[in-house]
Amino acid sequence: MYVITVDQVASRRTPDAVTAALPDVTAALGGRLLLPAERTAGDEFQLLLGDADAALDAVLTLTRADRWSVGCGVGSVREPLPASIREATGDAFFGARTAVDRAKKRPTRFALEAPTAPDAAARLEALIDLLLVTRARRSPEGWELFDLLEAGLTQAAAATQLGISPQAASLRAQAADLKTEGAVTAALVTLLAELDGEAA
Repeated sequence: MYVITVDQVASRRTPDAVTAALPDVTAALGGRLLLPAERTAGDEFQLLLGDADAALDAVLTLTRADRWSVGCGVGSVREPLPASIREATGDAFFGARTAVDRAKKRPTRFALEAPTAPDAAARLEALIDLLLVTRARRSPEGWELFDLLEAGLTQAAAATQLGISPQAASLRAQAADLKTEGAVTAALVTLLAELDGEAA
């Protein structure tokens, strides 16, 4: 399983963001949360997810916001699950705690831990870092196109909505590395699922 512990950046100097984030995260992840997302400390909240696609989706969504340190722990979780994530425990929870503490000191604000498969986790963390660095360099125009494509529009329809030519949309997609991101994300989901199997 996958536990994601999220800590607000500069929480002592900025207004609380957890209250607003919880319903947004819940809406974005839909029924893929195994337990309700909850605040677990003053400026932290946690997510419990059962599949790699949902876990990576959560990581990419949260790191894009640039206001969170995101730690992902992969491994076993004690079952049966309790009613509250604050009562849950297991290797994935221990990993997420270590990961979020490391994430606070890393340029990408992300870290990945699998207590029973640390070497595999370190290799996968490096690959996810590359994707996060690429996304951090994306222009607002690139994100604008990305969001329309993620919403299900074709590139031609997105170009029409943006008021640009299909050729301009194609150039924007190339500059934003959108095709590359799609392929890389699919590969990372596979590797993250394999890590869960190793860490179980």
